[in-house]
Amino acid sequence: MAETNTDATKPDVVDILTADHREMIALIGQIGLTSDANERRNLADTLIAEVMRHAVAEEMFVYPAMEEHVPNGSGEVEHDKKEHDDIVKLMKRIEGADPSDQTFMELVRELESQLTHHAGDEELEQFPKLRSHIPKEKLVDLGEKVQSAKKLAPTRPHPSAPHSELFHKTVGAGIGMVDRLRDKLTGRHTG
Repeated sequence: MAETNTDATKPDVVDILTADHREMIALIGQIGLTSDANERRNLADTLIAEVMRHAVAEEMFVYPAMEEHVPNGSGEVEHDKKEHDDIVKLMKRIEGADPSDQTFMELVRELESQLTHHAGDEELEQFPKLRSHIPKEKLVDLGEKVQSAKKLAPTRPHPSAPHSELFHKTVGAGIGMVDRLRDKLTGRHTG
């Protein structure tokens, strides 16, 4: 008889988002290790796509859960949305930078700093609150929703797009579809 995963053994939203953070930081490390401009661009494009998918999924499902279940969740969500906005603007600058130029690596290092700070806030403060205020089965369900959302999310930074659940649920999938089509047509690497 095949074993089935119970909610106790399935990864929850915290596990998934923490793994995303590790993957993003590892990609930044790979960018720093190569001097090949094309490889830097490909790795940066993959990183940008991963960050966008992660951020959109958080805004769609994690932030509403934080607002509903975590004390002062609304304040923490507003702080996180501001950080997302700064990160998206910085990624847009990276997108337009020449990967063979020193400025490109300076922007990547700035992104590393912002992502490390943001991930630290989440992992040290917010994720423990999620786990203490939301039942395990709901965290697993949120994790499944996050994984599904990442498949449809935009892969490119859109600095003028709102960081809201409603926007992502109504317009975001269409933007994501256009992004993935552009990625395919241009040969852009997105992971």
